[in-house]
Amino acid sequence: MTKSIAIIGGGPAGLAAAEALINTGHRVTIYEAMPTPARKFLWAGKSGLNITHAENFETFKTRFGAASDRLKSALDDFSSDAIQKWANDLGVETFVGSSGRVFPKAMKASPLLRAWLNKLDKAGVELKTRHKWVGFKDNKLLFSTVDGPIQIGADATILALGGASYQRLGSTAEWVPWLAEREIAIAPFKPANCGFDVAWSDHFIERFAGAPVKTVTAISGQGASKGEFVISKFGVEGSLIYTHAANLRDTIETAGHATLHLDLAPGKSEDQLCKSLERQNPKQSLSNRLRKGAKLTGVKAALVRELRPDAGKLAPAELAASLKKLPIKLSSTRPIDEAISVAGGIQWSELDANLMLDKMPSIFVAGEMIDWEAPTGGYLITACMATGRAAAKGAHNWLSKNEL
Repeated sequence: MTKSIAIIGGGPAGLAAAEALINTGHRVTIYEAMPTPARKFLWAGKSGLNITHAENFETFKTRFGAASDRLKSALDDFSSDAIQKWANDLGVETFVGSSGRVFPKAMKASPLLRAWLNKLDKAGVELKTRHKWVGFKDNKLLFSTVDGPIQIGADATILALGGASYQRLGSTAEWVPWLAEREIAIAPFKPANCGFDVAWSDHFIERFAGAPVKTVTAISGQGASKGEFVISKFGVEGSLIYTHAANLRDTIETAGHATLHLDLAPGKSEDQLCKSLERQNPKQSLSNRLRKGAKLTGVKAALVRELRPDAGKLAPAELAASLKKLPIKLSSTRPIDEAISVAGGIQWSELDANLMLDKMPSIFVAGEMIDWEAPTGGYLITACMATGRAAAKGAHNWLSKNEL
């Protein structure tokens, strides 16, 4: 007997769930609040859509912090290799960048999304846009539409509504109270992969806001990693900062601030820097000493002056030590709506192995609604799609077992 499955949310998790239900015989409908689906997916792909990462898959599965064990099964069923094959099967060729990140060759999200939606449409999946889920009524799904409120009954429902960042793209977290009133435990949302506030001087902001800081090593309680970041008028942001964001955010929560250390010359040891600086005339300006003795110019040299106002008076050994471990004091995270992704969401204790809510049989959950986080680099989209497919598999199995 044909069953109806409602998927609420037309982002990567919801679309992946719908695709996994093709050929199951179920009637599948996606309900999307926005005029078009997958807006955050498209936004993420404006400058090159990073769909997954090609690192060793056993290492890949450890990138999700405390949730890694719970995500393992879903990721095993839809691995980083599987995502590359999936894209290729849609007619979108991919390539692995120098950092291991995987991109479509077109470096855009729109061709991939068009092919994806076309596949779903041809398979009979119905997409209803401008259908905003606003909770439950009489054990049915209640939607706000341009034609007024409607109620929908479904044999199974997959919730894939996203987290709480970039609300203008659809992730509003308005669903939280509707599940909380059903006694579903939800961890408060926190920014992940976010920027941080730094008390820059007005002069520094005026000259260097928007400037990239390239080829440095960042050091935090999370470890050390090499990359680049951007100076913003508020503080710091960019891929290298996001790598350390979870540790920095948690430190700020407990201590009120956090310190990120920078190695501005990762290609040289402290001893090498010291010897090079010793060869410089101490009567030269700090700018000349940094340029000749450490090859630091522009924003890197400005960071030294900004963060170590006494740098010009330091002896070569002290200056070398500062260049290898320059401290940036971070006062707070940027607002959650600016974050690329979030931590928090429905606690894993509320979900069974099939991503069904124990307290609400027939309701399954996927994507950023669940309490997990990951660094940028393709991990986010991979886990969203993997949990979408896992929820779809769970819904299909549940319907099969409960068929009269």
